[in-house]
Amino acid sequence: MREQTMIRIASKKNKYTYNAYHIVKSFFPGEEIIQKVDEKQEPLMAVQLPGGSCFSLAAEEMEQALKGREFPAEEAREQAEKKEVTRRLYLYLCEETGRELAWGTLTGVRPTKIPMEQLELGASEEEAAALMHQNYYVSREKAKLASEVAAREKALLSRLDCENGFSLYVGIPFCPSVCSYCSFSSSPIGQWRDRTDDYLEALIKEIRYLGSRTEGRRPDTVYIGGGTPTTLEAGQLRRLFDAVEECFDLTNLLEFTVEAGRPDSITEEKLDVIRSYPVTRISVNPQTMQQKTLDLVGRRHTAAQTAEAFRLARRMGFDNINMDLIAGLPGETVEDMKDTLAQIEALHPDSLTVHALAIKRAARLGQEGRTADLHAEITRMVEEAYACARRMGLAPYYLYRQKNIAGNFENVGYAELDKAGIYNILIMEEKQTILAAGAGASTKILLKDPIRKEGGKEINLVRAENVKSISEYISRIDEMIERKGEWLWR
Repeated sequence: MREQTMIRIASKKNKYTYNAYHIVKSFFPGEEIIQKVDEKQEPLMAVQLPGGSCFSLAAEEMEQALKGREFPAEEAREQAEKKEVTRRLYLYLCEETGRELAWGTLTGVRPTKIPMEQLELGASEEEAAALMHQNYYVSREKAKLASEVAAREKALLSRLDCENGFSLYVGIPFCPSVCSYCSFSSSPIGQWRDRTDDYLEALIKEIRYLGSRTEGRRPDTVYIGGGTPTTLEAGQLRRLFDAVEECFDLTNLLEFTVEAGRPDSITEEKLDVIRSYPVTRISVNPQTMQQKTLDLVGRRHTAAQTAEAFRLARRMGFDNINMDLIAGLPGETVEDMKDTLAQIEALHPDSLTVHALAIKRAARLGQEGRTADLHAEITRMVEEAYACARRMGLAPYYLYRQKNIAGNFENVGYAELDKAGIYNILIMEEKQTILAAGAGASTKILLKDPIRKEGGKEINLVRAENVKSISEYISRIDEMIERKGEWLWR
């Protein structure tokens, strides 16, 4: 039986805790971490590790580190302090454990933000990668990947009207069944059959409101996601697409994505409906082609159904199909991943998105005891996926990291040159307004004129969140609409 241990993090300031927690969790993914903030404590930060070793950073050391530096505002000094705490803790943990993290001191979900900023300032990909390695201890391999992705993102975003345009997201919060690893707001369609029309009515009301507020603007991208949109009946899908077409001018649309997603929700009739609208991209997502795993995680379809759905979509003329995979699902080995990739390669999708299972989901799936093995195996799985994507002629075009992602890994989207998912990039880079409708949907409004919050911090993006509960979304739709109204196009 594995011995239970505990790590304690004590901070003088709350601002230190987020990075400290995620850095420590990356080095010790299987350990319980207890955090405490006490403004009266000294030193600034103390971390008690398994085995008795302890990291400590005194206020005098911080003052010495920042000596001679000038800061235009208190916020800038606080950021410098947080970075210094993170840097010192990271180097201490590297020495204590004898290993380094692939993403170094970076703990955020958007590692491409750093090279993107450098590229926009005129740096080359190589210079941006070198800065990531030098300043944040990111491995040369990951720094190169992030800079390569940022360069592709920059080129794709240049096609959009980021200031005056917008993108539209529509959420369908239903699935044939809910997968055991899923963290999205989704419910089994069987439990909501008698209320899907009510949901659709509320959703279309929100879509019409958003359309009325676009003031002649045209969306660059439309994304119908979820959940699994194809859990709707063919007639319901047509009703939804009709509303989108009626409310928005789609003549200059660069991309229209529909997550067909689960193979057990895909029929020829539904694909025929989708084909009758200006949809340019769909997803057929297996997550794995191992039947034992599909059964274990609650995906009530077969690997054969995935291949059949993909081939059906191809026969019907869909020429931009994405497939999603997850590395690290319970019980899977590198050999399982290689077999899955071989089957995917035979189908040859136009884009492939590879996710690494997050620690919190790995724990819920009963994998706490195989943390070390899981890290090594996911590393090889991710490498195999990268090689497979390259063989299919797919290049990395977007990248993000989940909180608590297993083993300090990343999620990467690969695509053919002209088949990249633009909306995926927009979600990460936050460079355009995204109007979102549906339960759990999050509208992100980019402000032309930044506003100053309490404490002096300026923000240029505001969020308007819809409730996740399906029944509450239906009953409170007018409130959901009102939440975002005050910010639109101000």
